[in-house]
Amino acid sequence: MEILLNGKKENILKPITIKDFIQAKGWEPDRIVVEINLEILSKNAWAEVVLKENDHVEILGFVGGGTNI
Repeated sequence: MEILLNGKKENILKPITIKDFIQAKGWEPDRIVVEINLEILSKNAWAEVVLKENDHVEILGFVGGGTNI
């Protein structure tokens, strides 16, 4: 099954929840936002939403900045 992840085609072997997809990728859940088909998902929905063929998925990560003291 093919999805579009951050603008690039990606094949996934079987339907998978967003939560499991994020875990499989090794991403830190507290540092990302997930958008599917132009809709931002709440973290509460990640365990329920299953990726489907041709879904457009955007994963946005937060990066801290500043100075060291």
